[in-house]
Amino acid sequence: MYGFGRGNMFRNRSTRYRRRPRYRAENYHSYMLDLLENMNEEFGRNWWGNPESHQPDSGPSSLQVESVELYTRDNAREHNTFMYDLVDGTKPVLILRRGQPFSIAIRFKRNYNPQQDRLKLEIGFGQQPLITKGTLIMLPVSGSDTFTKDKTQWDVRLRQHDGAVITLEIQIPAAVAVGVWKMKIVSQLTSEEQPNVSAVTHECKNKTYILFNPWCKQDSVYMEDEQWRKEYVLSDVGKIFTGSFKQPVGRRWIFGQFTDSVLPACMLILERSGLDYTARSNPIKVVRAISAMVNNIDDEGVLEGRWQEPYDDGVAPWMWTGSSAILEKYLKTRGVPVKYGQCWVFAGVANTVSRALGIPSRTVTNYDSAHDTDDTLTIDKWFDKNGDKIEDATSDSIWNFHVWNDCWMARPDLPTGYGGWQAYDSTPQETSEGVYQTGPASVLAVQRGEIGYMFDSPFVFSEVNADVVHWQEDDSSETGYKKLKIDSYRVGRLLLTKKIGVDDDFGDADAEDITDQYKNKEGTDEERMSVLNAARSSGFNYAFNLPSPEKEDVYFNLLDIEKIKIGQPFHVTVNIENQSGETRTVSAVLSASSIYYTGITGRKIKRENGNFSLQPHQKEVLSIEVTPDEYLEKLVDYAMIKLYAIATVKETQQTWSEEDDFMVEKPNLELEIRGNLQVGTPFVLAISLTNPLKRVLDNCFFTIEAPGVTGAFRVTNRDIQPEEVAVHTVRLIPQKPGPRKIVATFSSRQLIQVVGSKQVEVLD
Repeated sequence: MYGFGRGNMFRNRSTRYRRRPRYRAENYHSYMLDLLENMNEEFGRNWWGNPESHQPDSGPSSLQVESVELYTRDNAREHNTFMYDLVDGTKPVLILRRGQPFSIAIRFKRNYNPQQDRLKLEIGFGQQPLITKGTLIMLPVSGSDTFTKDKTQWDVRLRQHDGAVITLEIQIPAAVAVGVWKMKIVSQLTSEEQPNVSAVTHECKNKTYILFNPWCKQDSVYMEDEQWRKEYVLSDVGKIFTGSFKQPVGRRWIFGQFTDSVLPACMLILERSGLDYTARSNPIKVVRAISAMVNNIDDEGVLEGRWQEPYDDGVAPWMWTGSSAILEKYLKTRGVPVKYGQCWVFAGVANTVSRALGIPSRTVTNYDSAHDTDDTLTIDKWFDKNGDKIEDATSDSIWNFHVWNDCWMARPDLPTGYGGWQAYDSTPQETSEGVYQTGPASVLAVQRGEIGYMFDSPFVFSEVNADVVHWQEDDSSETGYKKLKIDSYRVGRLLLTKKIGVDDDFGDADAEDITDQYKNKEGTDEERMSVLNAARSSGFNYAFNLPSPEKEDVYFNLLDIEKIKIGQPFHVTVNIENQSGETRTVSAVLSASSIYYTGITGRKIKRENGNFSLQPHQKEVLSIEVTPDEYLEKLVDYAMIKLYAIATVKETQQTWSEEDDFMVEKPNLELEIRGNLQVGTPFVLAISLTNPLKRVLDNCFFTIEAPGVTGAFRVTNRDIQPEEVAVHTVRLIPQKPGPRKIVATFSSRQLIQVVGSKQVEVLD
């Protein structure tokens, strides 16, 4: 069994460590088993039978419930929950949002008489509902047809009375706990002829989900703009951006928050988080729990992370097409962590859970993202005397990209104005309060360098603002190292999310640059002020002092590589110019290595070094060629390559270093529809792939997913010959009408992470 490698990426941000709180009641274990069984029943469509009445033998005059109509579809339309799969079916589930009323109808076995029948509703939450904890609500039903309490309280009114049938409207406050609620109907005869008749209780077997409500002004997750709500709450397909700063790549991701397995899985996550009733009413604490529970460290959460091969005992991160398959597996296995995830998978699942619970959320990709493990607000890189990077000198690193989430909410715990977007991160990088969790941190506070505000603002600030410091071994220095350079603009060079209302299957026109929301423009006074403000707050402002300038009369420039197609050669090139009137002797090292997107070196591809003289004002070009045969077998996940160049001038002791990275470009899958797209009618999906390599692709398979058409599944494919155009077909049957997104991925032993998507319209 493979363990979760912590390595240099997983150092504690706090010396304290504690596990997440858990319920300690003796019967909690059986309560959890019952919850898991019920959650799986909901997902599996093993619906409950007719509601039962648990009643004593109280005589024919007792008011008994015959049936309860929950108006699940009508209420779902009013509460913007009609897209949840659990609302459909012969036994639909009631899914509501807090801060709004909902309606039910009750049919009794005789006519209801308000003068002689005392009637009340008992609405309970959790294992042991209690009035004193706010988890048990008593709502007496009177003859009033209006609400009598303000909107901060539960209330009920009689909308209609027709003999044995009454229709009630129940008001849900905007600050109740999200989760599963249950309802009982209690009646008692108050006739003078029978003064001692016992109360009769009818328990509604159907559970009621209550969610956050971004449509309600009184809810702290309220989002005013309807287009924003459509994108950040209701959209179940989106994009997560990967790649590199110079070559961002949008990867289609199916959030699938309305899939029938997701909401039950969310309830399991909340139960395992240990949040009590009060905490579950607070989106700040719920989001913090999501951040902790999506990763499996500390609390048997949803996903186990792995950042490099092997993935043989699970699913490679790039093979997932969406969140619902992950959450379904977590639910079916009763909470066994799913293998494997990486930052963008963690972010995709966190986005799904947040949107499913009603919290507006988006994924955010930060290119050249700093992982500052010692809270200095700097990323230190160390080189030996020969110019080679010392890999184990520090745990600081720069990830080519890192994906986290923003959620939208008010922040009453912070000064006015710091609500809105809040950064939270489910990837287990550092601990916060002893648990692997990050956020929610006010994005505005991060932009201003105000890192004293909860939660984890210093860590998020470093991710987008840390300065990069290069050091090289130097025996003449008191510390043993000399400072080569400080790069203040290397980190947080671009932050992207998906643009509202735009959807691009063939490119990335749907990318929105939100860098200015996280930081001021690089090089401006405002940007430096925010960094120094944060540095003063952290006590590490001395780390930002620049080294004393030396005599620097040789110009160096490492040429950027924008992109290359897989199977093509590339060159590492440095332009050099001696700008002095004297001869200069230069020692230089050029190298290329494959890297994981976390910045950790995968395999060294090529390295060359040399010494040479430059005459006064002479220009020189240093270059090494890297062929496909040299790099193809050494590529790791995401096919990223890091270039390093370092040089020293003997006469002046001038030192220079530079780095660049790029991603090897892969082909896209082409998706074609053959046949008519109509509910219940089969059609053929043809997936085309052009092999870009001059070698056979073996162990080939596709993963396909399309909400409303098919869940995620995998199909194997024959070997694909060099430069062959291969076509694979599958037969699918649409289940739901409307716009649908089809997502496919391809993987083989020689070529991984090839993706494609297509938007289609299914007719009813």
